[in-house]
Amino acid sequence: MDIRVLEYFLAVAREQSITKAAEALHMTQPPLSRALKDLEEELGTQLLIRGRRVELTEDGLLLKQRAREIIELMEKTRDAFRDSGEDVAGDVYVGCGETEGMRTVARVIRAVQQAHPQIRFHLSSGNSEDLAERLDQGYFDFCALFEPCDYAKYDHIRLPGRDQWGVLMRRDSPLAGREAIHPEDLRDLPLIASSQSIAHNELSGWLGRDTKELNIVATYNLIYNAALLVAEGVGYMICLDRIVREPGEGIFCFRPLEPRIETGLDIVWKKYSVFSRAAEVFLSELKRQIVERGE
Repeated sequence: MDIRVLEYFLAVAREQSITKAAEALHMTQPPLSRALKDLEEELGTQLLIRGRRVELTEDGLLLKQRAREIIELMEKTRDAFRDSGEDVAGDVYVGCGETEGMRTVARVIRAVQQAHPQIRFHLSSGNSEDLAERLDQGYFDFCALFEPCDYAKYDHIRLPGRDQWGVLMRRDSPLAGREAIHPEDLRDLPLIASSQSIAHNELSGWLGRDTKELNIVATYNLIYNAALLVAEGVGYMICLDRIVREPGEGIFCFRPLEPRIETGLDIVWKKYSVFSRAAEVFLSELKRQIVERGE
């Protein structure tokens, strides 16, 4: 399978037209059509529904996803071999959750870029399952994953500090007067919870019962839009502290869970990884800062 043909296929998927894709690729339509037909024959399946507007078949949608991953990996590999000379250049890809624990990573990135301005960092947010899958596929060099984590196929460094779970609510909510939130306080309340915590029933131990018994009105994987739901009075959000910040006395307040629940954050990477020089510099600086801070 030719990388160039995959780029052709993605251009057609983007433009939804072979003619427009040919123009964007600065080529004529006949060789593009022939290349796409050869690709379908090679894979033994129809990828495109040709008409006034080109649409993708189910197999075409799958190839679209895989082609993007293949091309991204190719570009990442090419960048890794561009490093030369005394100064280090290149790209470092980090998958991460939304947490205050990423502040340590931010400090490391600042130090690395001050020493090596040509190193670029690419952060992608998501939940732990999605991030780990993309790490396994080679899209990321590193991931910041919440504990507990399966370390069988990863090396890791524990980041300093721990995040505390609690409830984000409007300041005018009835529970805002509490110092902490107990399991019985959440009974029958409209709740907004992490889709990952619900899928794994992570709060069941604290609640003393299955999370299915809660009144979950919405789930989230990234916190910004979920915070908008809280602001509009849709419900109370179960989340980590110090993520949603407002200047002064804003609309939100956060109350910790009692008994207290905390979680740690680890930087992980695949065992036996062969890093680019840029990724090696990042990992070395991360280890140095954690050791120097005694964390």
